[in-house]
Amino acid sequence: MSVPTEAISRHALLEIANQIITQHDYFVGLEANDVIQQGDVLVFRGPYFLNDEGLPTAKTTTVFNVFKHLAVELSSQYHLA
Repeated sequence: MSVPTEAISRHALLEIANQIITQHDYFVGLEANDVIQQGDVLVFRGPYFLNDEGLPTAKTTTVFNVFKHLAVELSSQYHLA
């Protein structure tokens, strides 16, 4: 059984997501600059901080984990309007 979620604009959702990121102070430049809805899941996007060869860095792992956290937390509360 699915719990009803609140409709929210993309802009408002990104503001909430970036506020959460700012509160945790991970590192400068980490931000969500896009979000899409895939089924019941909100998928956040932003810079992944790859190296010059396009390979992941330590920051990439942090970004992935932060975006995953945002998806888990915010998908249970909101859906895109």
